[in-house]
Amino acid sequence: MRSVETLRMDKFLAMGGFAQYVWPAYAAFFVILAGDVLATVVRRRRVLRELRGRLARQGTRRPRVSA
Repeated sequence: MRSVETLRMDKFLAMGGFAQYVWPAYAAFFVILAGDVLATVVRRRRVLRELRGRLARQGTRRPRVSA
């Protein structure tokens, strides 16, 4: 015999018969959320790398001397 808690969990996971629509929606949401976070991290790293490169190039230039 299954416990009452197991029956409640089964009922929750079945989502009232709409589990086939609810769980894929949750999965899609989390995949998109993870992709958004990953894209932000990649963009931040790229921008920081570009800025470091610009600063390095500016540091090697000779300052202009006004006459």
